[in-house]
Amino acid sequence: MVRVKICGITSLRDAWACVDAGADALGFNFHHASPRKVTIGEARAIIRTLPPLVASFAVFADEEPSFMRETAASCGASFIQSLARGDAIKLLSNSKEKVNYLIASPTWVPVVRVRGEADLARAKRLAAPLLLLDSYDAKAGGGTGRMFRWSLVRRTRPTSPFLLAGGLTPANVRRAIRAARPYGVDVCSGVEREPGVKDHAQVRRFIRAAKTA
Repeated sequence: MVRVKICGITSLRDAWACVDAGADALGFNFHHASPRKVTIGEARAIIRTLPPLVASFAVFADEEPSFMRETAASCGASFIQSLARGDAIKLLSNSKEKVNYLIASPTWVPVVRVRGEADLARAKRLAAPLLLLDSYDAKAGGGTGRMFRWSLVRRTRPTSPFLLAGGLTPANVRRAIRAARPYGVDVCSGVEREPGVKDHAQVRRFIRAAKTA
């Protein structure tokens, strides 16, 4: 069964609506420019209430590894998701020490923003236990609601398990799963009433559609 991650959680009410609907993981954004940004204290207060088998992701953009690790540990997150405002692979390759530090962590989930097969080919070289494939946007690191061509993944498939993100909604998530065959799916803006506020009915529809695809 496909796993479902709901990203951009900002409140306990939304977190538990997602859990009750069957979400496998929740994402908490620490990027300073995001309308969904939370503090360490806010994330910790939510994460400490989650059931043991619901994973939590600390989401970043263009931050130093030590900051990401310390923040994730402080709030109790299960995974570090590293976003980039530019090319994710270029960012993670600009420092050998940075790459080694991140790869050494079993909780590292790098984001690869896909424009074409070249991005997926580079993703194959990342020795990560889990990847997140998202749509490319020159100005935003994620949560844009934009899709990329899912058929690209069938032609150039990453070697690591991956979460599929980018423009997913309750209406298209089944088609996305059938086209890309991901380990899991990740949604943010596709189940929101406004940035940072989830539409609980849409969350339920999304999870039901993904789990029955």
